[in-house]
Amino acid sequence: MVKALFFDIDGTLVSFETHKIPMSTIETLTLAKRKGIKIYISTGRPYHLINVESIKHLIDGYITANGAYNFIGEQIISCDSIPLKDVLTVIALADKMNFACMVVGDCDFAVYNTNVLVDQIFRQLLNVSNLQENVPIGPILEQPILQLTPIINQEDEVKVMSKLFNCVSNRWHPDFTDITKKNVDKGNGLISIITHEGFDVSETMAFGDGGNDISIIKRAGIGVAMGNANNYVQSAADYVTDTVDNDGIKKAFLHFGLI
Repeated sequence: MVKALFFDIDGTLVSFETHKIPMSTIETLTLAKRKGIKIYISTGRPYHLINVESIKHLIDGYITANGAYNFIGEQIISCDSIPLKDVLTVIALADKMNFACMVVGDCDFAVYNTNVLVDQIFRQLLNVSNLQENVPIGPILEQPILQLTPIINQEDEVKVMSKLFNCVSNRWHPDFTDITKKNVDKGNGLISIITHEGFDVSETMAFGDGGNDISIIKRAGIGVAMGNANNYVQSAADYVTDTVDNDGIKKAFLHFGLI
């Protein structure tokens, strides 16, 4: 029996076309909640940038920043920061290689070394409205840094990661990647949440569409890939449903008899 559901946001809950959660998804999650199933967010976004207001009342907890910061209500379940040495290395490389980078602290975030791609990706593609650019980076670096999101291609990602010895990269978009502390990912975020909540991994189901969802799709009792996911993500899943814009979550729930 599935007792806990985990959902990525972009491309899974939220459409890239409308920037909204489809009504069929809202209705489906409402029915699952009435049956006593717990619902959790599992996102690469830092918690400052989560945009699920239409279902916020249904959410029981959050895996954020690709598993670096996980919480239920006011209680922090786990928090893993990047070593400062690696953070400063990425900042220096942003200057040297001339790329923009989102720097996510445990209390605040900002975009360092901004460029035109920041607007195209974060505002237009991901519908981020409260983005801070060209703010002093010093005060943020005084916080534990949970995630770094450099806007770089895969070739430059290899160059950057070769300089970091305590980090992993989670790419889900061709134009940028999310860097977190080593061994931090959504799959381990799921384990931290269910250990706290007392669920067995066999009682979990996770949905996703991007490369950073593979760890949780593989770790969950049932892993579901959206129809808009690439072949690599789909091959990691136990089941492939329809796209976010074509009632994919509802169809998966019906397939598994959750509603």
